Amino acid sequence: MTLAAGVDWEMRMALPASLQAVEEFFLELRQRSRQGMDQENCFAAELLVREALTNAVVHGCGADGRRQVRCVLRLKRGRLLVVVEDDGKGFNWHMARRHQASLPDCSGRGMEILDRYANRVRYSDRGNAVMIIKRFNSRKTP
Repeated sequence: MTLAAGVDWEMRMALPASLQAVEEFFLELRQRSRQGMDQENCFAAELLVREALTNAVVHGCGADGRRQVRCVLRLKRGRLLVVVEDDGKGFNWHMARRHQASLPDCSGRGMEILDRYANRVRYSDRGNAVMIIKRFNSRKTP
């Protein structure tokens, strides 16, 4: 984790592409997100980051711990920036946007979740990186 001047907080991590590494990352994220966000915003931030990281690990890298997922989080003036990139080959996000999961499906809602909770979602041309922006009031409420 690194802190940058003028930023409420910033985290930069390179993780092995495993769900265990994602869970360990969240222990630190929960501590950081409580600094400057209320409970509702903490939930939205964690949901967005968890979805992006889980997709990178499972779909991008096939949960192969020899591969890597990189993540940058920056909270500054009521705006959370999330960038997640994986070592995978990427995916055709244009085609995936047209797919909608049916009710009994156990997966396939990741892009819908990101679109619902984020203010902006952008994918790299290759489809192995996502940038997410979430705006909210960065002050904690009692």
